[in-house]
Amino acid sequence: MSRPSAWSYVVLLLFVGAVGYASLTDQPALLGGAALLLGVVSWPLGGMLRWLAPVAYALGFLVSLTLPGHEASLLELLGVLLMLGGLGFITLRDQGSARELAWQRNTIAALRAGSERLAEARDADAIIRAGINILDKLQVAPNMAFVAYRQGTPMILAARGAFEGFLERPIHPSDSDSRSVQADHWVAEEVLALLKKPQRRKYHVAAVYGRATTHLGVLILTRNEDVEFDEDETSVIASFARLLGAQLGQWNAIRELRDANDLTLRSLGAALERRDDDTGGHTTRVVRSSERLASRLGWAEDQVKALRWGAYLHDLGKLAIPDAVLHKRGPLDPQERRIIQTHTTVGYDMLQDLHFLPAETLDLVRYHHERWDGTGYPAGLRGQNIPDTARLFTIIDVYDALTNARPYKPAWTRDRALNEIRMQAGRQFDPQYVDAFLRMMAEQDDAHLVL
Repeated sequence: MSRPSAWSYVVLLLFVGAVGYASLTDQPALLGGAALLLGVVSWPLGGMLRWLAPVAYALGFLVSLTLPGHEASLLELLGVLLMLGGLGFITLRDQGSARELAWQRNTIAALRAGSERLAEARDADAIIRAGINILDKLQVAPNMAFVAYRQGTPMILAARGAFEGFLERPIHPSDSDSRSVQADHWVAEEVLALLKKPQRRKYHVAAVYGRATTHLGVLILTRNEDVEFDEDETSVIASFARLLGAQLGQWNAIRELRDANDLTLRSLGAALERRDDDTGGHTTRVVRSSERLASRLGWAEDQVKALRWGAYLHDLGKLAIPDAVLHKRGPLDPQERRIIQTHTTVGYDMLQDLHFLPAETLDLVRYHHERWDGTGYPAGLRGQNIPDTARLFTIIDVYDALTNARPYKPAWTRDRALNEIRMQAGRQFDPQYVDAFLRMMAEQDDAHLVL
């Protein structure tokens, strides 16, 4: 609502003056008309000024009674009472409308800001925190908690007000009765019992459901005052609970799909290495080391995931390589080397129909044999033109290949392999990534010494 202008107060004073003039000159018709217009002007100003018209009219009438020779008839008194009743009724109605309008505006603003925060949330905990923040802005209750289940045990995962002291606290039945772990009624009772009675004079409980009526948690709100939650408030809370449930349900579905994708790709990687690695374990080792190095470099979660998926699939194209070439003991001739080098592009082509794979994953599969100096394959990319995931992974992949036996070579010692990686910085590998890798391996050695 815009702030009233100075002219509003000038007009207000003019009508107050008109009421005073009418009362002093004993003109009841002018007094009533001026009071009505005063009400029209004072109501938009809000606050106690809304009561100015009935108060001014009553005072004006009392002043007119003190004038010499004025005697109020019964009909005049009845008219005054009706006028005061009408002005009071209009003022009360307008105050109720103003409160309702303010509540609606506050609700819309809170839901708009909250929906943006919900959309930006990257995990379930962030969604829950954003949701509680929406309720806090709605100002429906000073104390609120969101209770959800972790490994079958209800816990307060987000809170405001008096509940904040119990954040992340598990909730257990206070007696030995055998009760369903996910029964909202006893969970709500136990959570409410955490607060002192003056902090929970009135309360409201709303269950949160996701897709297919999946129970996701419960919202508990309490008030310090003995004021019931009205219909509008409970309706807004119910709408918010549905919004929160939809967001959490969507996140859970995405997480389940991502986990299924991850498990599928990991299984595929494990199956692939059985064809190329007699001892097994190559995929597990390179995935674990790649994730550690990426975390050390401060990569975002999505980029680490793309790296991990690429590590699972990096040798997918070897399915198209003949066994005579793939398992040849001894050096490859030029023709065989050209055949083995096709596994990068073949693997890349095989993954084109998996649309959930990010570009960084496909880049790793295609370019993990490129070299920093531009002499690698398949595209001869140089330096920073090689995608990040491929530049990082090639260090891990080569180190693992050096330190484990292959059909064409015995395993190298750890020190010899690390020295080779160091020597290839700026030639085969990104120098900055090599430096980070060597520091990571040195810290790992230190940790082993401590143990």
